[in-house]
Amino acid sequence: MTKILVLADTHNKLPPIVCELARNADEIWHLGDVCDEWVLEDLQFVGPPVTLVRGNCDDNYHWPLVCELTRNGIRFRLEHICPTSRGPPAVYDILLHGHTHVPRDETIEGIRFLNPGCVTRPNRGAPPSIAWLEINKDGQVNWRLELLR
Repeated sequence: MTKILVLADTHNKLPPIVCELARNADEIWHLGDVCDEWVLEDLQFVGPPVTLVRGNCDDNYHWPLVCELTRNGIRFRLEHICPTSRGPPAVYDILLHGHTHVPRDETIEGIRFLNPGCVTRPNRGAPPSIAWLEINKDGQVNWRLELLR
């Protein structure tokens, strides 16, 4: 099983609990609005490989706006701002995004939309959170939100 720590919208803050949790991950996916690069460096120091996309508050233009990955046969698209209009047919099964600062797990027209919420500035009454994405060898996906206290 592949265990991925998914987070978004750290906005120059990285609570120590996030690095502690990251030690149990096979990978870390950050969905944008890292802001200061020390946050990325601290996550990389934990050990698991870090994949990130650039958010609207990030000014490192070397970071990609979109990242497409495949794990155990499941096609993922990572981006900070979820698209609001339909484009060409999707070539992914799951779209992970941040930006709203609100957790999400919703399937629309066969595509699963996931948002881990926000680490430091949650919105609409949501508590601070990260998420765990677990993918087993058969391509089964488990998404679990973890609240940060």
